[in-house]
Amino acid sequence: MDIKYIHSLFLKCDSVSIDTRKIGSNSFFVAIKGDNFDANTFAREALDKGASYVIIDNKEYYIDDRTVLVENSLIALQELAKFHRNYLKLPIIALTGSNGKTTTKELINVVLSKKFKTKATIGNLNNHIGVPLTLLSFNDQTEMGIVEMGANHQKEIEFLCDIAQPDYGYITNFGKAHLEGFGGVEGVIKGKSEMYHYLSNNDKLAFVNLEDPIQVEKTKTMQSYSFGIGKDVANVNIARIEANPFVSVSYGQYTISTHLIGLYNANNINAAIAIGTYFGVKGNDIKQALESYVPENNRSQLMTKGTNEIILDAYNANPSSMKVAIENFILLDKGNKIVFLGDMFELGDESLLEHKGVVDLLMNQNDIACYFIGKDFYQNKTNQSNFFFFENFDSFSDSIKNIKFENNMILIKGSRGMALERTLEFIK
Repeated sequence: MDIKYIHSLFLKCDSVSIDTRKIGSNSFFVAIKGDNFDANTFAREALDKGASYVIIDNKEYYIDDRTVLVENSLIALQELAKFHRNYLKLPIIALTGSNGKTTTKELINVVLSKKFKTKATIGNLNNHIGVPLTLLSFNDQTEMGIVEMGANHQKEIEFLCDIAQPDYGYITNFGKAHLEGFGGVEGVIKGKSEMYHYLSNNDKLAFVNLEDPIQVEKTKTMQSYSFGIGKDVANVNIARIEANPFVSVSYGQYTISTHLIGLYNANNINAAIAIGTYFGVKGNDIKQALESYVPENNRSQLMTKGTNEIILDAYNANPSSMKVAIENFILLDKGNKIVFLGDMFELGDESLLEHKGVVDLLMNQNDIACYFIGKDFYQNKTNQSNFFFFENFDSFSDSIKNIKFENNMILIKGSRGMALERTLEFIK
């Protein structure tokens, strides 16, 4: 496989694609096999739709000299991305963590774009396919790249760092996410810390949240740039944070009022402030960038339906993010409160225990109507009068479809597979 030759063809194209449904003219199509399809069969369609070149790994689908045959298309994509990253030689910031990756990435991007021409991971394209596609979206006009990395098992972050070769890294936190794949919380810490190992071994810099003792311990012998709340030893000292429900942060002479909900978002904001400060973005520009950012895609969105205020946080959930979302909701100075909580996935043998922990967290909150949806919550069913348990979404929707919700503050949170944004149709 001649990566240099493949890269020369890629540079002639305007974009890269792995999906013929989204292909554009003069694109570079890579045929990657899926679980239920062989993308080699779409090579002809890709060319007909405007692709200039296609990468395939099945010689039966070779068409003409616009077709490049490789042994494995996925490996070719990954090697091409690595080659392109070295070709551009631009500074790259990588981030991972159990919670808050995508929000933090978006905040870093809006801050740094005040000074640099930035490009960042689109959505959550953060895996062994998404990271290469992100790197291949960078071009010679890009001055700063921001790459989100997700993982659900050991060695995945190590692999992604080898492709992206970041100059800077940040780990948002070490929480109870993907416990099944990582083998428990210690496995999560070990897996996420693979980023620190890469940075340390290559004499690169880590951004460190001094509020997190694991980050502090793991980076004590590394090059680092720190931030913390009321910590004089931090490179960036955050003076004050508040949330009711929107987060407000003060540092230096600036007070930043954001559109983000919950104290759990404070560290995401603080990281963006610190990283912007490190790269010389002016304080007024940091303030303007963070105050203009509005979350979307079901991530801590505040909305109104009828007389109800709703915190929609239905993009994903794990025990750590569920806990902080509930704790923040409890602290809100509001009247009638309701929570709609859906099952958390990928927790393995710990699943029932972790769901019980969520139920227990709300046990003394008698003024909150709590709706638990999903089989793991249902197996932790109790008879508490303000608790309502449903084995699946259909039984939940049947139960509430005739209820009129008025003048409530409502939290909606669950794993992506629960699709709890469907709840909105029952809130008039």
